[in-house]
Amino acid sequence: MASLLCLLLATAAATATSPGRLVPYDLLYADGVRAYFSRDWGRAAELLQRALQSYAGLRAARRACRASCRREAPFLGGPAAEEPWEAALLGRVLQRADCLQHCLGRRLGTATSAHRASPTIRRDFEQREPYNYLQVAFFQLKKLDQAVSAAHTFFVANPQHLQMREDMEKYRRMSGVKSDNFRDLEATPHWEAYEAGVQHYNADEYLQAVARLEESLREALSALEECRALCEGPWEDEDEEEEEEMQPGLYEAIAAHYVQVLKCRQQCVLEIATKPGRISATEDFIPSHLDLLQFAYDQVGNQALAAECAASYLLFYPTDEPMLEKMKQYRTELGEDTAVTARESIQLYVQRSLMEKKLIYYAVEHLGGTFNDPDLWTPDELIPENLKEKYREDQEKQKQETLDMEESEKRAGPLPFEGIAVTMDSRRMNGTQRVVFDRVLTESECKDLLRLTKAAGEAGDGYRARRSPHTPHERFEGLTVMKAMELAQNGDVDWRDAKLLLQASEKSRKIIESYFTPGKKLHFSFTHLVCRTAVDGEQEGRMDLSHPVHADNCLLDPEGQECWREPPAYVYRDYSGILYLNDDFQGGGLFFTEMDAVTVTAEVHPKCGRLVAFSSGKENPHGVWAVSRGRRCAIALWYTHSQEHAEQERVKAEELMEQRAVEQDQPDEEERQAEQSGRSSSELPVSSSGARPTSRRHKPGSDRTQQPKELRARDEF
Repeated sequence: MASLLCLLLATAAATATSPGRLVPYDLLYADGVRAYFSRDWGRAAELLQRALQSYAGLRAARRACRASCRREAPFLGGPAAEEPWEAALLGRVLQRADCLQHCLGRRLGTATSAHRASPTIRRDFEQREPYNYLQVAFFQLKKLDQAVSAAHTFFVANPQHLQMREDMEKYRRMSGVKSDNFRDLEATPHWEAYEAGVQHYNADEYLQAVARLEESLREALSALEECRALCEGPWEDEDEEEEEEMQPGLYEAIAAHYVQVLKCRQQCVLEIATKPGRISATEDFIPSHLDLLQFAYDQVGNQALAAECAASYLLFYPTDEPMLEKMKQYRTELGEDTAVTARESIQLYVQRSLMEKKLIYYAVEHLGGTFNDPDLWTPDELIPENLKEKYREDQEKQKQETLDMEESEKRAGPLPFEGIAVTMDSRRMNGTQRVVFDRVLTESECKDLLRLTKAAGEAGDGYRARRSPHTPHERFEGLTVMKAMELAQNGDVDWRDAKLLLQASEKSRKIIESYFTPGKKLHFSFTHLVCRTAVDGEQEGRMDLSHPVHADNCLLDPEGQECWREPPAYVYRDYSGILYLNDDFQGGGLFFTEMDAVTVTAEVHPKCGRLVAFSSGKENPHGVWAVSRGRRCAIALWYTHSQEHAEQERVKAEELMEQRAVEQDQPDEEERQAEQSGRSSSELPVSSSGARPTSRRHKPGSDRTQQPKELRARDEF
């Protein structure tokens, strides 16, 4: 181990000097946001720029140190064969760890642990959120060119952000803005080159196409290496509350962290193949370069490079008939004696990827877990047979669920209430698992619930006190069931109106359950009484929607014609419903589309007592037309079959209502008759305990409650 000691001493000596301390980017970001909200625009701009520079510097340091330490502390060669295996294996690991620690310490000027930001902060930087703040700060400082660049940089990665879309249109109309101000400050070189190369290729400009596609491939492979280097970060435990006695042992912990790194490395190809602002990656991103290049080289008469690209492509798809035919043609043209080999960089790429896949599949088969293989070209023989069988079973299960969904609608159960009409079913709405019911509420009940919204609606309640993220042209007001109960306790709203909200939503649940899933319990996932009001003076020339097209339990990707059922989508939601309260407004209708989010298949016009219900998955993408005049109110409802994701606030609200019933004395006959005369529906009876309480008010702001854990301060789109 003398070599280990020498290396440690040399590394320590190299850290005697430090180029300077890199301030952690999350601290700079926090200070910048504070300055932003204090309207200290100059300091906000400075701190946010420094945060972005620190973030870039940290990533650069990690990449550089990992590359450097691969050379300084290699794993291959070194220890004598007679050395104990633990020293031979783990001694090298210790060398690499020490090298990284000293290298990063030297570059960062501080302990690496100081640069471990929270997942929320990391996500903000990945989604370019600092640029959103920066563009406002620069605009306030009258630095229009920098404001436009910051806004454009954010918008490229967040094209669905409607407020920024409107800001971008305003910038384009400003006289002092030039076209070259719209720069993506985080642009990835390989995407610029790839899109230019494809444009030249489609225009039959093959010489230019070759140059740009070669540049794109070179930059893409470089970006891939940078991404892989960043995968060697700290262990990210999915279950942070795991009991101490359940913690893995030495070898299990090493294996788990190593497999996590391998999976991250494999996913890097998706990261470089996903254009900023898109959800899905370009399929076969690396192989497609080679396919385009071989044809372009052939068109410009360079058969040698065309053959090289064809041979490289065949490493991914060795049985591809058209490419095998092209290879025969190239060998004939070049002569049988001419050696044609695949590019060395592509050979190394494929060999390394296959080695990692083999290790991951072994871990999944023997240690558990899952692996979403990012590549279409993975050889079938590499996947263990039992995993292939499980995949086939999952596919069959998915097909069966689709059939069951269709069958369940055919045998829809009887409705649990009289007088309710099925106005439109799936057939009339050109889809599956869609239905419209009428007469769920009476006009009187709609008016009572509208009174509740006017008395208690607060901008953004139910979305953690944020205004609607969907459009700046409408004011958004919302009320959760728990908030309604608390307002009733304070005497701010009538107990009977708060109770009606509980009853109306429960009635809707029973209707939807009996129609779609008779015999299978539906639980509330979230209940929200919401109103959207058109903002006067901001409707002219409006082009956006009240709520963009989306699905309720998956991330809709219109371009890829897919919907990804994974976080941050609410994957546990199974059915959705909207119970309308009024129709005295313009616009605001619900519409369903195909997966392209453009082709409208059905529309539903709101009216009092109308309930539209549908399954929450990719079969029902939907949106809401803009509310151009007036105020649209409805109860938004989401349901789940999973009891563990049931709405906890609703349970508390029902407990408060029961407690209220126990505390209040029974009203006399006269009060009971007066109450009955104020209600016209026998379907939604109000308890005789619904007497109005004495006024009990809290201090302003003291009635705020914690939102359910599944809610996120984010645009559900």
